[in-house]
Amino acid sequence: MLSRSSGILLHPTSLPGRFGIGSLGAEARKFIDWLSESGQKTWQILPLGPTDLSHSPYQCYSAFAGNSDLVDLDELVEIELLQAKDLVLTKAFPLESIDYHSVRKFREPLLHKAFLRFRETGGFGWDNYRQFWSENSWWLESYSLFYACRKNLKGKDWSFWEESLVLRTEESLNLYYRTYREDVEFQRFLQFVFFKQWFALKKYANNLGIKIFGDIPLYVSYDSADVWTNQDLFLLDKKKKPVKVGGVPPDYFSETGQLWGNPLFDWEELKKRDYDWWIARLHFNLHMYDLVRIDHFRGLESYWAIPYGEKTAIKGEWLKAHGDAVLKILQGQIGHLPIIAEDLGTITREVHHLRKKYHLPGMKVLQFAFASGADNEHLPHNYELDFVAYTGTHDNDTTVNWLKTVKGEERDHLRRYFGVSVVDHWKMIRLILSSVAQMTIIPLQDVLGLDASARTNTPGTIVGNWQWKLASQENLKEQGEKLKELTDLYRR
Repeated sequence: MLSRSSGILLHPTSLPGRFGIGSLGAEARKFIDWLSESGQKTWQILPLGPTDLSHSPYQCYSAFAGNSDLVDLDELVEIELLQAKDLVLTKAFPLESIDYHSVRKFREPLLHKAFLRFRETGGFGWDNYRQFWSENSWWLESYSLFYACRKNLKGKDWSFWEESLVLRTEESLNLYYRTYREDVEFQRFLQFVFFKQWFALKKYANNLGIKIFGDIPLYVSYDSADVWTNQDLFLLDKKKKPVKVGGVPPDYFSETGQLWGNPLFDWEELKKRDYDWWIARLHFNLHMYDLVRIDHFRGLESYWAIPYGEKTAIKGEWLKAHGDAVLKILQGQIGHLPIIAEDLGTITREVHHLRKKYHLPGMKVLQFAFASGADNEHLPHNYELDFVAYTGTHDNDTTVNWLKTVKGEERDHLRRYFGVSVVDHWKMIRLILSSVAQMTIIPLQDVLGLDASARTNTPGTIVGNWQWKLASQENLKEQGEKLKELTDLYRR
């Protein structure tokens, strides 16, 4: 069971950063200081994996690797892998958005320069690197080769590589490792630096009483080291293409459903291996974070399978997953499961039973509360203790803009529920903080009262997502004081 607390949702990429994107450096520590001063006990983030060209944290090249976009360049100067003059900017980056192309164009040569310095000084022989390799080679070996091949082989994805590499013959793996050795070692260096910085940041947060709340996407990207390395664990045809793909049927966000396109797990094959890949993934994430959310939790009970090639998610079928078996094994290994179940959308009795069987808190979102009557499960009078309550999530509009656009009966219900003619974002925040839900999480955009330009993601769309960035933390103090007052008032 969670303790009564509150926290903030903000992905590290959205932190201020003079090099165009947030990082794991000084601004992240400054944000943790603000969380502590504001009485918050949790920092929720999105998945930290290396993102594809969509820049979505839910579409990554690996379920285990870290996103090198977040590596703090200033720290590389401190440990003498770069020089201060290397970080002189000739052109400023946008303050309130992330231009990923420009960011990577600037960062990539610097990271490679740091890698060369690391190698020249014998870094791959350092004790801390050798320990990192020893603990992570089980995923890092295949990921680093995957990334090197993906960079150098210009096919659309790994299924277009030559057959021996697609099939991962030992001879082929050795050949491509030798051919692309520099790129392989570069990726290993980046992962070493990322995790070194990440665990230092996590320790900093924990020492101030802040828990890090991570996120596990249910599925992995087809174009990933995970699928290439574990082809038998996914439903693929003879050409190594997905037979069916993941998504959800029509829902609140989209009348045609959401077609994610991720390959589906072969649960029967996973069963033969005692679900080892899933168990390893959960252990890995529970080491990285203090608690984790399983995104699309219902897919661990049953999942929407859409025939490969469909243009929408309308045509599909529900198939059974083996999440019960996975959670049973994990519980037997570690006892209490510090896991939050993302149980939004149409949830069956079977999914509720699975969540409650393992005592996993679910989620409530206040923006969903007013579209129906008094029995709406997202209305605070219907909350139970074992829930995490949100004003909105990374997939919702900012609360300020939602309040501007809500119409008709939903707006009337909102006003009657609050008993006032005008509802603002602070009234929404106050309502969930005062609720019985053991934990409340508020997107930073809602604390700051930002409009739609600060929205993180619009499901079902491709352009304009994952780009918002906080220009500065200088204006957080006033809102932090107000947040602390409410946090103390409701014993959070």
